[in-house]
Amino acid sequence: MVIGIPAPELSDEEIDRIFHALADATRRDIVLRTLRDEVSISALAEAYDMSFPAVHKHVAVLERAGLVTKHPHGRERIVRGSPETIRRAQHLLARYEQIWRDRIARLDALFAEDA
Repeated sequence: MVIGIPAPELSDEEIDRIFHALADATRRDIVLRTLRDEVSISALAEAYDMSFPAVHKHVAVLERAGLVTKHPHGRERIVRGSPETIRRAQHLLARYEQIWRDRIARLDALFAEDA
């Protein structure tokens, strides 16, 4: 939950697509760049030591995961990061973190009883 607003639940398929997309360092970097500012695929391709089609494939994986959106601007395709999808993934991870925090708190309570 961010500022008291619950995030919509992610389906198992959405979770799989998001974490598959984020498993690659280049795609994580593309997400960071596109969250800071909209970037054309051509400009992204210049930033990496790979071909335009390879960068385009990375963007397609991110787009399927909902981590970026792509829209036309003249002859170029502009890529924009999706903070909403990041927020939804963050909400999921926060739930897992809370499970571990609760476990640690229970262990602390047990140790305190023994002391």
